[in-house]
Amino acid sequence: MVLKKLRDERLIQGKSQTFMAKKLGYKYASGYANIEMGRTKPSLEKAKQISEILNVDVNELFFENELHISGKNITA
Repeated sequence: MVLKKLRDERLIQGKSQTFMAKKLGYKYASGYANIEMGRTKPSLEKAKQISEILNVDVNELFFENELHISGKNITA
C-alpha cells in the first residue's frame, strides 16, 4: 500500500483527517488516521469510498505496481 500517496492527495485537496473520517462514517478522526498511518488496512469497500471522496482512481491511491489482468497490462 502506498500510504504516502493517500496522505499527499488528501493534503493537496485541503481535506482534513476529520473530514475524511466523517465522510467514511467513523466516529473519530483516528479511524481514518489509522488507515493513513498503516495501523489499519482498509477494506476494499472503504478504499473505494476514499478514492471517490478524493476523486482519484483507487489503483493510484492504494497500489504502486502494475496489475496484470487477462494478459493485459493495467497501470495501477
